[in-house]
Amino acid sequence: MGKVIEKAKITNLLDPAKSVEIEAVIDTDATMVVLPQNIVDELGLKEIRQTKVRYANNKVELKSIYGVVTIEIKGRTCNLDVLAEAEGSQPLIGQVVLEMLDLVVDPRTRTLTPNPMSPEMPMVEILIAGRRK
Repeated sequence: MGKVIEKAKITNLLDPAKSVEIEAVIDTDATMVVLPQNIVDELGLKEIRQTKVRYANNKVELKSIYGVVTIEIKGRTCNLDVLAEAEGSQPLIGQVVLEMLDLVVDPRTRTLTPNPMSPEMPMVEILIAGRRK
């Protein structure tokens, strides 16, 4: 498909004066948001926990999770935690954010767009086996 790059605004949820605009790689094979440590520090985020990360080469490392941030892409926002990588690394937006914001990657144009079935706002899908009476 090729690389998709998108602008995003990242704001510290607990200190909204701390905010940055970045260009991030959109990676539908990744799950989380990944930010370089220098951006995490600039936003004043607090470490919440650590987690194991498996990279494309199958290497596994322990990494820190920080939070909470508000992410804005294409006028849509969500709140979530981020994973910190080495200073200067490429910011990355994973599939969880795309699902929360109801954004889709157009592989033909290599762009990120709102879901055409709900262009005005994100749509949440909930599967319910049946309604109780």
